[in-house]
Amino acid sequence: MTTELIETFADGVATLTMNRPEARNALTIEMQAALLDAMPRLAADPEVRAVVLTGAGAAFCAGGDVKGFARASTAEAQPFNLEQRTQSLRQAMEVCRWLHEMPKPTLAVIPGPAAGAGLSLALACDLRIAAEDAKLTTAFSKVGLAGDYGGSYFLTHLVGAAKARELYFTADVITGAQALALGIVNKTAPAAELDAMARDYAAYLAGLPTIAIGYMKKNLNMAQHATLGTVMDTEALHMVRTLTTDDHKAAALSFVNKAKPVFHGR
Repeated sequence: MTTELIETFADGVATLTMNRPEARNALTIEMQAALLDAMPRLAADPEVRAVVLTGAGAAFCAGGDVKGFARASTAEAQPFNLEQRTQSLRQAMEVCRWLHEMPKPTLAVIPGPAAGAGLSLALACDLRIAAEDAKLTTAFSKVGLAGDYGGSYFLTHLVGAAKARELYFTADVITGAQALALGIVNKTAPAAELDAMARDYAAYLAGLPTIAIGYMKKNLNMAQHATLGTVMDTEALHMVRTLTTDDHKAAALSFVNKAKPVFHGR
């Protein structure tokens, strides 16, 4: 167990809070391991109908622990092993694949700085809400690094190739309001109102037809790289599958009765 990641659950919403506020929630080995442990468990839990990722205090996540990197580079250590380091990093990066692919909605709540791998974690989520004055940056070029955690994939699909290159090359800092205009975040709020907006939005997501949302995610993720025919084949299969769910049957009856449907994720 680690205190660097706080996990809570209420009303169908699992919230993961990165908890190193004194370091703007920069990622450590312990925090990365805790995130990686939580993802498949939350994805498989039928009681969890939405996952929120956020940071403690006034930050989301400042990315990798650069001070830790600096200490490691100057301390005596084992000889550098490229394959081992690459495999270790790639395993940690699976967190972003889980956020992107798990069959339930994922929401990043960004109260403040999101930089480097921290921004990548937010981009991996299905949806993002941010404080209007939150600072977002790819950051990597400022410290001579190429980037990780899938950020180049997610940002390119969100804003297009040219803008993604600009944001990566320059590491410009943009505000939550600017990120909203670019389509990087879905909603913004004044900092004082962000928590309330996040709770309401997460509750809304948890009330959606969970099985259908999972299949929608598969359709939409496939649409980023597959042919039209392949996507339509997949849509047909998933459409027929969701016709058999209790949520659909109850919603159809509610429609006939002119009532608001209540979904239970079954």
